[in-house]
Amino acid sequence: MITHIEGKLVEKNPTDVVIDCNGVGYFINISLHTFSQIPNKEHLKLYTFLLVREDSHSLYGFSSKVEREIFKLLISVSGIGANTARTMLSSLSPDQVKEGIASEDVALIQSVKGIGIKTAQRVIIDLKDKVLKVFGMEELSLAQSNTDKEEALSALEVLGFNKKQSEKVVEKILKAQPDAQVEQIIKEALKNL
Repeated sequence: MITHIEGKLVEKNPTDVVIDCNGVGYFINISLHTFSQIPNKEHLKLYTFLLVREDSHSLYGFSSKVEREIFKLLISVSGIGANTARTMLSSLSPDQVKEGIASEDVALIQSVKGIGIKTAQRVIIDLKDKVLKVFGMEELSLAQSNTDKEEALSALEVLGFNKKQSEKVVEKILKAQPDAQVEQIIKEALKNL
């Protein structure tokens, strides 16, 4: 119903903002990701989603249409409410959520507070095809980055590094630089091991 709100930023908190739009103050729930994207200017435009429940009407705001789309997909999953979806978008960037679902990274989805293994698996099962379709992602590109990761890990193992430690370091590198090539991953890992 309300697709975006544009107006004067009256109040800004990590979990919500108040936007004055022609004399009406709108209380809008936001994720930490959106909070970090909001400039400290008076004028602000947020893409919104109005969630209507039996006992409440809540407005959720997003810095981008992509984040709003991911939020809508997440709340369509049984067991994921608006607060859990917002926590997910606060812990991970919209791109990380998208890629985590598309590449079936259960550990990444499960790393969000309040999401257990069953819920993480359900998110992936329910949303993988939708994410690939909606965002036009190719499964091949994800497989490519996984082979880069595997090659880097096996190279580090050959060099005598502990497998578990290497995995943690490589995961961190790939979170920071999802497009990193094998050589880059290995060089960065060697600095951190």
